[in-house]
Amino acid sequence: MADPQIMNEAESPRDALEEGRLSGSFVGSVVAAIEAEDFEGARALVAPLHPADIADLFALVPETTRGLLAMAIGDALDAAVIAELDDYVRDDVLAEMSAREVAEVMTRLDTDDAVAIIEDMEADEQREVLDALAPADRADIEAALTFPEESAGRLMQRELVAVPETMSIAEVVAHVRAVTDPATDFWEIFVVDPARRPVGTIRLSWLLTTPPEIAVADIMQREQTLIPVDMDQEEVALQFQKYALISAAVVDGGGRLVGVITVDDVVHIIQQEAGEDVLKLSGAGDGDINEPVFSTYRTRSRWLVTNLATGIISATIIGLFSDSIEALVALAALSPIVASVGGNAGNQTMAVTVRALATNQLTEANTRRTIWREIRVALLNGLTLAALMAMGTTAFFGNAVLGGVIAFAMLFNIVIAGLAGVMVPLTLERFDADPAVASSVFVTMITDSMGFFLFLGLATLVGVEYLG
Repeated sequence: MADPQIMNEAESPRDALEEGRLSGSFVGSVVAAIEAEDFEGARALVAPLHPADIADLFALVPETTRGLLAMAIGDALDAAVIAELDDYVRDDVLAEMSAREVAEVMTRLDTDDAVAIIEDMEADEQREVLDALAPADRADIEAALTFPEESAGRLMQRELVAVPETMSIAEVVAHVRAVTDPATDFWEIFVVDPARRPVGTIRLSWLLTTPPEIAVADIMQREQTLIPVDMDQEEVALQFQKYALISAAVVDGGGRLVGVITVDDVVHIIQQEAGEDVLKLSGAGDGDINEPVFSTYRTRSRWLVTNLATGIISATIIGLFSDSIEALVALAALSPIVASVGGNAGNQTMAVTVRALATNQLTEANTRRTIWREIRVALLNGLTLAALMAMGTTAFFGNAVLGGVIAFAMLFNIVIAGLAGVMVPLTLERFDADPAVASSVFVTMITDSMGFFLFLGLATLVGVEYLG
């Protein structure tokens, strides 16, 4: 028997949410019901939730509870919930299901969502699930898996509405009602020629407001954005953003219509790509708190070891000037400031450059102009900070020569940092490497090494006897 208190809570699903998120007390109530083996009570709590909130619930409960939660909610764990699950959480949930149960879920998903699920499975698990699918569904998914990862072919769904331009509006309406699955969502109807090449589109608003006897050819919009099946998903997102698309036809090498990409899929891609770039800049891997600990360790440790190596380079440069540092301790206190400010300046330029590359703002056409712009910004920043540092150092240490040395070092290092911040991502891009992955390591190495070298080198040239 379900706890009456639980049933009362279930009648008010909004009480489970705080600012759009599941409250800690609600999650605790669900976990408590499961631990008490009160599956009926847990089901009553979860039943009123939106599929996206149920997916969040799976991510918030302990890993050991996910299998029991799936068992408790039963039919509420439907295709809509599976499609919303975090990748790592979905793996845990699917592990509790048989291949036939997974296949049953996939038959109720759009092709793109089904592919997103199966592409992360091991080869033997993939084969089991594919064998359990109906031949038509299996053929669609296998065809999608032949396209490169993170391409339009993987992102597109094959469920769409296409009609010839010889039809009238009345015939289109009849056709849609006769052949379209009611579960299929669409915002545009694609008009194709006899070879199934897209020649135009009809918006649903036009279909509803145009007299039935009007021919499709008379109202369709002939200009449209076509997405090649092998286009990278990041470029697809840029096309949607640039042309304000709701949906777009995907075409194969022969220009034939093979699928459609809709804006709801692109929103996920934009969020995913933006998050990936930020995490790559820090070397944090996927950055998913549901990722297994050892997988996270492997990703982060690689970059930490690389940073350790670049740190050794900076330490070696400091060691070259050990005599100067011993003669004037102020050099040891001030040198990290030069390196740190240069590093921050380089990271600012690098972040702007990586974003410009990702959004196609920075191309071969404006590379030189962008480099010159960043040099000017670096000079202005360098002059400002150098002047402030010169005055501060002179006032604190009572030595204008020392203030001048650190000012020159800081100015040159900030200019170098600006150049490194734009040139390192550009260089990586030219060699077909992801500039978001390794830029920060190289920029930090350059700014730290040059900061120490410039300041300690200038101090040695001037002579420590004039700086004390």
